[in-house]
Amino acid sequence: MLTVRQNPQKWPFSDHNNSKSSSAYPSSSRNQTFLPRISGTQNAANDQTADQNSSPAGRIKRLVLSQEGRTKLNNPDREFYAYPRFVTHVDNNFISTLTNLYREILRPEMEILDLMSSWISHLPQEVKYKKVVGHGLNAQELARNPRLDYFFVKDLNKEQELQMENGSFDAVLCTVSVQYLQQPEKVFAEVFRVLRPGGVFIVSFSNRLFYEKAVSAWREGTAYSRVQLVVQYFQCVEGFTQPQVIRRLPNAKEDNSIFSRISGLLGLLSGSDPFYAVIAYKNFKPVYE
Repeated sequence: MLTVRQNPQKWPFSDHNNSKSSSAYPSSSRNQTFLPRISGTQNAANDQTADQNSSPAGRIKRLVLSQEGRTKLNNPDREFYAYPRFVTHVDNNFISTLTNLYREILRPEMEILDLMSSWISHLPQEVKYKKVVGHGLNAQELARNPRLDYFFVKDLNKEQELQMENGSFDAVLCTVSVQYLQQPEKVFAEVFRVLRPGGVFIVSFSNRLFYEKAVSAWREGTAYSRVQLVVQYFQCVEGFTQPQVIRRLPNAKEDNSIFSRISGLLGLLSGSDPFYAVIAYKNFKPVYE
């Protein structure tokens, strides 16, 4: 079971010797007494099993990727992410679009999980959320993220289970990282489990990637097929609402020719990074006054 200790210096930054565990830390820049609802106990596992047996919601209906489609080209993720990268992987236009999307959908009272995060979360600076928990593969990057109240390190390609109680979050975010998931069906099912009813999962991406770290199905795809992959990730889990797709393509206003539109679908446009987001909710989309 993961516990929160008041002295973060005592906490290990690595779980190399235990692939089924994850390392957890309170952020040094925020409230040290934050206590997340995290459980790896057998009771929690039994509760989850009971929930799955009583309802089809959250079950994986079908696999989206073939075995070949899950393959990567090089070394294990832990080695690749051993050193921090304090860079933004998309341009300012993409970041601005994403922040505005968060501003539109997320509410201050929400508890948020930033999945596969780094040293920046792109959340609106003027909004203080009830709680933001970060996940990633490099503790140094996560420790630099000023928006995180708490973070944990875990390799989702080795172990997909999130050691958190059912219904812990109102929103889950995944920014320019979905292309690296080798077991996306299981990860999306876990996101469904930790979301509260009406909770939202926002997956955003562009045409940039670490080519050798992306799965084969993503590497070999077009912009259109990548969007459809993420849509299918949602659709393979029982209980998500119909995914909503948002596209913001560069030069769309300046050039509305057939060539430009086809190029946009194929991911061939130059200039600023294209923006794609796929959004779905657990069970239903809430209506706020």
